Amino acid sequence: MPKGILVVLEQFNGELRKVSLELLSEGRRLADQKGATVTGVLLGQGVKDLANTAASYGADKVIVVEDEKLKDYTTGAYTSVLNKVIRDENPEVVLMGNTGIGRDLAPRLAQRLGVGCASDCVGLSEENGNLVFKRPIYAGKAYAEVATEARPILATIRPNSFTVADPSERQAEVVEVSADIDASDLKAIIKDIIRQASSRPELTDANIIVSGGRAMKNAENFKIIEDLADVLGAAVGASRAAVDSGYREYEAQVGQTGKTVSPTLYIACGISGAIQHLAGMGSSKVIVAINRDPEANIFSVADYGIVGDLFEIVPLLTEEFKKQLA
Repeated sequence: MPKGILVVLEQFNGELRKVSLELLSEGRRLADQKGATVTGVLLGQGVKDLANTAASYGADKVIVVEDEKLKDYTTGAYTSVLNKVIRDENPEVVLMGNTGIGRDLAPRLAQRLGVGCASDCVGLSEENGNLVFKRPIYAGKAYAEVATEARPILATIRPNSFTVADPSERQAEVVEVSADIDASDLKAIIKDIIRQASSRPELTDANIIVSGGRAMKNAENFKIIEDLADVLGAAVGASRAAVDSGYREYEAQVGQTGKTVSPTLYIACGISGAIQHLAGMGSSKVIVAINRDPEANIFSVADYGIVGDLFEIVPLLTEEFKKQLA
């Protein structure tokens, strides 16, 4: 019989990503209800020390697979290794973040395991002993509840959907497993990764995001968005219209064809609220909209709205936040 909860852990620059801590915390809560165990899986090179962090956030057991071929993510190698681990562990539930890696891995693992996959979920509940996942559909206009009879249950969870628990003194069993990667798994090899340095948080991990739209008028005007973001410790996003106009790189695009985010606070500056954009940020906990048009669609989803010129309002907000946070 399948048993337990398995969490696929992502790490970046020697630290577990926030979404992995969220999944460990939620997995721990769920496991305590079901009388089950939580197993974390760490893939990479030189990642064994992160097992202690995984334990403190809820893991009873951490499987560490270290290999030079796993240093950087590649689809074939990670799929092959995780497929073997999941089959050996035989968990009831497999959770991973709905990140770039998770969205690439999950459907491939589902095909290998012969099960379905609940993708981009934002909620999780238990009904009559069965797990039910909540996921947005129709560009966030409605929600579907998804359950499956096949085991393991495979799901990707949108970042910032669950609360990170306080770390504890929990100790975990650490098991090192050989990668055993076949040459046929390495259809792509990473030669080099060029990282862009930034002091701001990564968009999909950020608790606060300040985004600008086409109303910013040019790339230079994004400086007022950046100033507000830096005061709040926030990430900077952009609408598709702003990206298409060349005001911001594609990496900053929030929306259906960009990045899906779910921060605690989302501040939309000069963004009209096209369906494409709302699909990428509609699940934010609190939405603040600033727009000159009182009929702008963004106000239909905003918790707080300010009708006015963003070039006047945003600098005022920046100065007020500086005072409040001083």
